[in-house]
Amino acid sequence: MRFAFSEDQLLIQQTLAEMLEKECSHEAVEAAAKSASGRVPGLWQQLVAMGIPAVALPEAQGGLGGDELDLVLLLQEAGRRALPEPLAETAAVAAPLLRELGGELAAEWLPRIAEGAVVVVGLASEPFVGFADGAELLILERGGELFALAPSAVKCEAQRSVDDARRIARVEWSASPAARIASGERAAALAAAAFERSALAAAAQLVGLGRYMVDLTVAYAKGREQFGQAIGAFQAVKHQIASAHLKLEFARAIVQHAAYTLAKGWDSRQLDVSTAKALAGDAAHLCGRAALQCHGAIGYTYEYHLHLWLKRAWALEKAFGDAPWHRRRAAALLLDGRAPSEAAPQAPARDPARLRGRRAP
Repeated sequence: MRFAFSEDQLLIQQTLAEMLEKECSHEAVEAAAKSASGRVPGLWQQLVAMGIPAVALPEAQGGLGGDELDLVLLLQEAGRRALPEPLAETAAVAAPLLRELGGELAAEWLPRIAEGAVVVVGLASEPFVGFADGAELLILERGGELFALAPSAVKCEAQRSVDDARRIARVEWSASPAARIASGERAAALAAAAFERSALAAAAQLVGLGRYMVDLTVAYAKGREQFGQAIGAFQAVKHQIASAHLKLEFARAIVQHAAYTLAKGWDSRQLDVSTAKALAGDAAHLCGRAALQCHGAIGYTYEYHLHLWLKRAWALEKAFGDAPWHRRRAAALLLDGRAPSEAAPQAPARDPARLRGRRAP
């Protein structure tokens, strides 16, 4: 048995990495954070031209017929460049939900996603919806039911976030029978699957964020001299970077395993996703601490771009259940004798105001 990604999967990851290195520099991310849209002009169209948002769409709807395992490497690259685009929200969450929902809505919107439409999902467990103000279709959960609404049927109130390059909004809307697309057990199953995919997408991006911060720190430690030699030669610096890298590599393998079990529908998928989210959050946090410590004073400055990656990591650490919440869920799945399907994915609501004044670790 081969436990490795295929040549095609690695090729599309490399192609995306090369494109984002050119088109999604830290200057582009910083400009996006300061702009009205919060996005990089023209970048989404380039992603669409490459077929990235359509990776997990059926071939009949203009997609590549992939699944979570095909997406996980791409989401890691999105995290590595702090991508300010709704790739995870649309490709990793909304598209699979529509695919499983089927019917006329899926027949209409899956091809439109392949052509560049932005569709987002708002779960009852999350108080805010990412990229809601730029979505062409919003799938929202309320009272155990799912509704599909056009932008004209909702009111988006932008919210301040620790990460200005990841726009979130409070969505106000009214539930109507005409907009209902699922209820009962079917809605619960679709919402639960959307939660798992959202948590996995956040975990994959956290791995990419951690990788970037480690690489950035290694490059800085090689060039920054103190006492006549590069600071990378000091054991205190080496140990911090090595510890962060080790924790990140362990998390990366677990995230990729969770993508596999989620794609295959294994009974352990909830446990695997919770393990992945907790470990990826811990790893990205440690990478951020090491990066900030090894950079010294320059790492604290707004002019240096490390803060963009730190803030994205802080935001995604808390999104769709933080590490303590996922550890509690994993413990319930392992020790309380409950089947995975009985552990309801309800993350606690959070106010991003708590993060506005969060101090750097």
